[in-house]
Amino acid sequence: MYPCGLDKLEGIFTPLLVPLDERGRINEPELRRFVSWLIERGVHGLYPNGSTGEFTRFTPEERRRIVQIVADETDGRVPILAGAAEANVNETLAACEAYAGMGARAVAIVAPFYYRLTPESVYAYFAEIARHSPIDLTLYNIPMFASPIDVPTIGRLAAEFPRVVGIKDSSGDVAFMMRMITAVRPKRPDFCFLTGWEAVLVPMIMIGCDGGTHASSNAVPEITRRMYDLARAGNYTEAMKWQFRILELFDAMLNPFEFPDGFRAAAGLRGFNFGRGRQPQTSAQRSDVAALTSVLNCILADFELVDPPAAGCPPRTGRIAEDKVEQVVFDVLRELEKRGVL
Repeated sequence: MYPCGLDKLEGIFTPLLVPLDERGRINEPELRRFVSWLIERGVHGLYPNGSTGEFTRFTPEERRRIVQIVADETDGRVPILAGAAEANVNETLAACEAYAGMGARAVAIVAPFYYRLTPESVYAYFAEIARHSPIDLTLYNIPMFASPIDVPTIGRLAAEFPRVVGIKDSSGDVAFMMRMITAVRPKRPDFCFLTGWEAVLVPMIMIGCDGGTHASSNAVPEITRRMYDLARAGNYTEAMKWQFRILELFDAMLNPFEFPDGFRAAAGLRGFNFGRGRQPQTSAQRSDVAALTSVLNCILADFELVDPPAAGCPPRTGRIAEDKVEQVVFDVLRELEKRGVL
């Protein structure tokens, strides 16, 4: 039996945002509160040190501290898939050892970034880690940021290394996921397939995906869990209704913002203080975030998860740039009315 056997990674895993205090340090009390809130709202697992968690903007020591805080607060309630994407094999293995000691269920390893490598080099990298890791590994395919992992390489790693128990694919390519499942599942029925692109969560589950790691679950954990449950139950009609609804939110969090600022803004509307991210912003960028946050507020109000802005919400078109302008104009007019100017 392969290691994934009895506790296969499946369901909705949240790639955790990290709250920061006024000095840009990890806000431990707020992170603990956020972790418990997510678990109470039904996420199946937590994924600290992912791309949404801005792992590259923390030191190795901070990354370990984040996982330790999450493990302590989780206290075994849900499994932890810890991001262990370091710059080289030795540092990655050190992270694997550390997270195994903290009780993580598995680690996610991204393909080497910065240098674009051939499939053979990508295989060699993962194979070296798999031979020596004390903890199960999931491959992390995110071709927009790192060397892609092709289907033959995934099949080869799955066949040769029982420690390689799954893959998280953030390409959003449904056909690619189908090719992976076709190539791997007949030989490794225990192998876990997770999507990192919630814009196609329901279609991915329909073709046999086991779940996903979704940035949106930081802001709307109840909705991503509902979509997963409906799709797994075969209620695709209802699941797709929610898929279309979350698509608007996903686009509004992703496209107009510097990633992952839109997800931080939306999660902050649920009652958490995430502070300012570590990426510096100009005053123009900060003003733009404030305007876009009003649009997010209106979308979340439609989900009946937050109260609408005091000024109310104008009709939306689904075209985020236009909706932002409409929201700004709407807010200004309401303020002028309140002051008796109009």
